[in-house]
Amino acid sequence: MRAGHHMSTEIAAQPEVFAELVSRRDEIASVATRLARRRPRFALLAARGSSDHAALYAKYLIEVLLRLPTGLVSPSTTTLYRTEPDLTDVLLVSVSQSGGSPDLIEVTESARRQGALTVAVTNTPDSPLTSAAELSVDIGAGPEVAVAATKTYTATLLTLYLLVDAVRGGSGEHAAELGALAQRTLEDSQAAVGEAVQRFRFVDRVITTGRGYSSATAAEAALKLAETSYLSARSYSGADLLHGPVAAVDAETGVLAVTSAGRGGTAMHDVLDLVVSRGADVVAVGSASPRMPAALRVPVADSAEEVAPVLEVLPVQLLALGLALAKGIDPDHPRGLKKVTKTR
Repeated sequence: MRAGHHMSTEIAAQPEVFAELVSRRDEIASVATRLARRRPRFALLAARGSSDHAALYAKYLIEVLLRLPTGLVSPSTTTLYRTEPDLTDVLLVSVSQSGGSPDLIEVTESARRQGALTVAVTNTPDSPLTSAAELSVDIGAGPEVAVAATKTYTATLLTLYLLVDAVRGGSGEHAAELGALAQRTLEDSQAAVGEAVQRFRFVDRVITTGRGYSSATAAEAALKLAETSYLSARSYSGADLLHGPVAAVDAETGVLAVTSAGRGGTAMHDVLDLVVSRGADVVAVGSASPRMPAALRVPVADSAEEVAPVLEVLPVQLLALGLALAKGIDPDHPRGLKKVTKTR
């Protein structure tokens, strides 16, 4: 079997996964109805790895669309320090593709004991995490063989969006065409991604950056480049990049900027002006990339900003795959990694 076969197949499967997930919107909305009735006073999100980036996306969704204060849990406060704060009237959403990480299970069980409404979002509906939570939502992406999460990551994003949108009383209209838009993005970005592979092939250090909803995509991009191509990749929000890290940017630095249409993308323009002035090789990915100061622009189909992360990560996945293969690495079997990582 050729190197990267599983990752390539799973990237290509995403348009169909999205279409199927949107068709299950009513199932997800039924869980959302129960959440809305409980009227939580704030929300917490628990996750690890790629799911942590999906949780960051959910944080923006909940704060912007529901106007509900939201935080990311530090599982170690429960598993290592044995603290159990009062979580009465709090919503805890635990996000895990496998649903098998012991620390997330323990956090969910603890939160439920302390009065939280607990929801598991997982691709494994019969997992221990599902049993630990009061409510659950099935991502429904199907089995994923490649170590690097692709279809389970984007399906998690879309599941979280459909859940939050339903809580606010939305109809899911912005997600309705994501299957077709994903197919267009995968096809239209191929040539530019190929050029990006050549630009980053001999780079040792990459910074990924984005604002708003796209902060999650920037974080996921850094992880994908690190685990598949062994690059030293670091993610910063566009705002944080200007608060010091930009001093390390020079002509030897590759910069991957996520710039989709909307307030987050608009806020990136001045950031990239400065980064370009420092000589960095900037690749802009997103529906706003044609308007960005960058050496290379990778197109993404237009969408509402709140669902853009579901699409803008697709060329990033192609880049991670192509870069690994160009460097003689099999991204299906990255060194030192396995599909399910169990942390405590």
